[in-house]
Amino acid sequence: MKNVKLVLFVILMGMAVSHAQNKQLLYDFYEIPQSLILNPGVKTPYKWHTGIPVLSGFSFQVGTSGVTVNDLFAEDGIDFTTKFRDKVINSLSQNDDFGYSGQLEIFNAGFRSVKNPKDYYSFGAYGEGFASIFWPKDLAILAFEGNANNLNRRFDFNDLSTQGEAVSVLHFGINRKVNDKWTIGARAKIYSSVYEFKSTSNSGYFVTTQGEDNILRNTVVADVTMRTSGVEEILDIIDDDTGSTQADLAKLLLSRSLFGGNLGLGFDLGFTHKLNENSFLTASLLDLGFIYHTKDIKNYTLNGAASNEGIEIRLPEDLTNLSNDIWQDLVDDFERLIPFETNDESYISLRPIKLNVSYRYNFGQQRDKPENCDCGIKPVNRTENFDYKNALGAHLFVINRPRGPQAALTAFYQKRLGKVLALKTTYTADKYTLTNIGLGLNLQVGPINFYILGDNLLGYQNIPASNYASLQFGFNIISWNGN
Repeated sequence: MKNVKLVLFVILMGMAVSHAQNKQLLYDFYEIPQSLILNPGVKTPYKWHTGIPVLSGFSFQVGTSGVTVNDLFAEDGIDFTTKFRDKVINSLSQNDDFGYSGQLEIFNAGFRSVKNPKDYYSFGAYGEGFASIFWPKDLAILAFEGNANNLNRRFDFNDLSTQGEAVSVLHFGINRKVNDKWTIGARAKIYSSVYEFKSTSNSGYFVTTQGEDNILRNTVVADVTMRTSGVEEILDIIDDDTGSTQADLAKLLLSRSLFGGNLGLGFDLGFTHKLNENSFLTASLLDLGFIYHTKDIKNYTLNGAASNEGIEIRLPEDLTNLSNDIWQDLVDDFERLIPFETNDESYISLRPIKLNVSYRYNFGQQRDKPENCDCGIKPVNRTENFDYKNALGAHLFVINRPRGPQAALTAFYQKRLGKVLALKTTYTADKYTLTNIGLGLNLQVGPINFYILGDNLLGYQNIPASNYASLQFGFNIISWNGN
């Protein structure tokens, strides 16, 4: 029963919860302190900042590639089985995936060094999770069509690829303005894993060929592994199904979030380089790290090879000797040759490394530039902290995924409207959609900062027909340089 629940846990987490985790609207939007999380070397025009706890940063992304809810459930008079065969079985490839990612910031703060004003320190904690299931194309065809009409076709176990996790992160970063051209930054992270499941790099196949003693011969060659950490205790609590299930589960998840689980270390690196008066190049490399899983481990393996032509029956003498033992011998034979085993061996999981690169060109004169009155008092104006009135550019995002790097390319335009409002609009092309138009708004009222960033706005016209949705928002209190 627990194995069934494990399978359901993986499927539900993958179908409900990874998109590429791209945050192109927030990246290099340096009026928003959370941009430091995406590039520790971004420009920092703040004297200090603090996020409003739990409300300073929230984001989620949901994506599917190749098929939408509307493709399957639209009331168009077409039989569901037909739509499933056409839109899913025959159309999806092993590179199509389903999933989500989300992040909740617990707290976030930063301050400029008094002794060395070129240094800006930031720190905080957040929780994030993601899950993805790549479409197991070969095995889906085998389940849908069977093997009778697929003789000599190898159904590849490499199509089995899924992973997901929830992790809390405590981080500390330093941002330094080296000179007028270079700003660099680094961030250290401590990871605390709440749970993880991962099954990638599987191999093997199932094939049906003409038999010698019987009509068909089935051959299985398998090297399949699923590693899980923190999942068993969650399943045990769910399996108990007592009146305190919710409280027990919340207590367990909180304990693991506060470094009571499996721990790891990581680093972020980034820079901003001023090419000339109007042009800027930025880049960041995020989550160079690992988690060492030693607690609540349960790994599942299926390894071996076997061929069988079914039950050999000699006629007519065996007709009166059929029994359940014959069928059990068949099952035992496969289990002996291809053992399904479990173990609790510790393992290391690498973080999904992310790369950001952007080019920005500023144009238009800033208004309200303060005049130097030669009176010995430096005038203060918040516009001194921003080097653009208008900006346009491009942003490349790449994330390491089980089936190789996954990329997204964005063109963006930013606009400042006085001292209070800044807007950013983006057009992004990736594997999920080629019509992703996003809009971000940053509002500054006194020291209070509010931002909201929405992706794939065209998809909100018909969410069931959309391949992707994303939203980010948060509140901060900011003291600006010179204030």
